[in-house]
Amino acid sequence: MARLPDFIIGGAPKCGTTSLHFILGQNPEIGIPDQEIHYFDADDPITHPDFLTENENGLKWFDPSQENAPNLSWYTSCFSEFQTHQLVGEDSTTYLFSAVAARRIKRLLPDVKLVFLLRNPVKRAYSQYWHLICSGRLTCGFEKAISAHSSIILGSTYAPHLAEYFRVFGHDNVHVALFEDFLSDKQSYLDGVTAHIGASNMDVETLKTWFNRTNYPSLPKGQQLINYLGQPIVSRRYRNHMGHESGLSHAIRKKIHYQWFKRINPILLTAQKPPAMKSETARYLTGHLSLRNAGLSELLGRDLSQVWPGFSE
Repeated sequence: MARLPDFIIGGAPKCGTTSLHFILGQNPEIGIPDQEIHYFDADDPITHPDFLTENENGLKWFDPSQENAPNLSWYTSCFSEFQTHQLVGEDSTTYLFSAVAARRIKRLLPDVKLVFLLRNPVKRAYSQYWHLICSGRLTCGFEKAISAHSSIILGSTYAPHLAEYFRVFGHDNVHVALFEDFLSDKQSYLDGVTAHIGASNMDVETLKTWFNRTNYPSLPKGQQLINYLGQPIVSRRYRNHMGHESGLSHAIRKKIHYQWFKRINPILLTAQKPPAMKSETARYLTGHLSLRNAGLSELLGRDLSQVWPGFSE
């Protein structure tokens, strides 16, 4: 019998999902695949433009509908090694701001427990930008990226997407935690998550809670140039996320990707922190993202202006 998730960590990106995954993975009751799955929004061109490609017949895309038996089988196979675990989960950080994921999840997993992690929306957007730069996917400055890469703004637009999940699943099945709470009180933060998904309590003092430190470009414009030169390689990095391609051409692409990200892409990634955001850009984002998240404090029953400086509704 196929084992499917009891819980899903659905985003948002750059809000601590990797750290939470790492912590929960230390609980022997819980099984979580190492990689993000992205099944329920795999055909979404906004959340996953890298997953859609062209061929001689037109658009090539991954169909995540339940009627597509081979692709559903691929999804269930992601959890096959966890048959004996008390709880099984997955984390896919784009489910929160995908317009198609909520109803698909509800149809396949009507009783699943959902966990969403939020962060100061301005800081989250800036962090995502640097993630895209460091992973070779952007070739422009932050100000240009705000309009050129829609996921940066959408990823920090929490309120309407959370409202949809609450509406589809009900408040009892959705748990929202703040990255800032993780930084200030890891035990309380973790207790909230484990209680929601039905896992036993975990003592944070006995756990490894630090994951991996990010390095940033020592010369940002130099990194943008490296990314520009590497676009033909990087654009194909995620096209085989679902593992459906094989053969010589795939093997060659994989080897080229490996060499690029091992030897070329990291050359300038030596700084411990990124440059500060420009003050006028920060002022714009603070106002704009506050408006995009109007009603969020009421939705969560918490005054977020006390947590995120400058946030107002």
